[in-house]
Amino acid sequence: MKSFFEAHIWPQRGRLYRLGYLWVRDRSLAEDMLQNVFEKSFVREDELRSHPNLMGWLVSSLKNEVLTHFRQTKKLDSLDGLEEMKVEESISEDTKDSIQQVMNLVKGLPLRQQEIFHLREVEGLSYEEITEHLDISLDQVKVNLHRARKSIRERMLNQKLTK
Repeated sequence: MKSFFEAHIWPQRGRLYRLGYLWVRDRSLAEDMLQNVFEKSFVREDELRSHPNLMGWLVSSLKNEVLTHFRQTKKLDSLDGLEEMKVEESISEDTKDSIQQVMNLVKGLPLRQQEIFHLREVEGLSYEEITEHLDISLDQVKVNLHRARKSIRERMLNQKLTK
């Protein structure tokens, strides 16, 4: 029989890692922060069994790790150095270029819009799940997602017109 950690927390590692990487843009640092979150959740396993929003707790804990890191390192700009995303080889070159172009445009968005765009378009979360993860209203999610999409669309059009 699986422990609570193995059944409910460990399966979230991929989603949490991607979110942590979005925030810190460093693979090993994201892994370290995720390890700290897992350690805390393992210690608090009994308390978390009855937590009404386990994923929300995990995301908040990861966000606190990121904020603590930025406070300690006094690093304010966490958006530099976005590594190229690996795209499956079965996708055409044009599609790969388009995906890379969108991802480059996403890094120019305000952080809140980046987070929401990532959670919706990459992670595939519903609006309600995003509100729970980020502890913001449904209207804020919709507005930020709309602004992110509009900004990306406009910037892509401008790039095509200037070519």
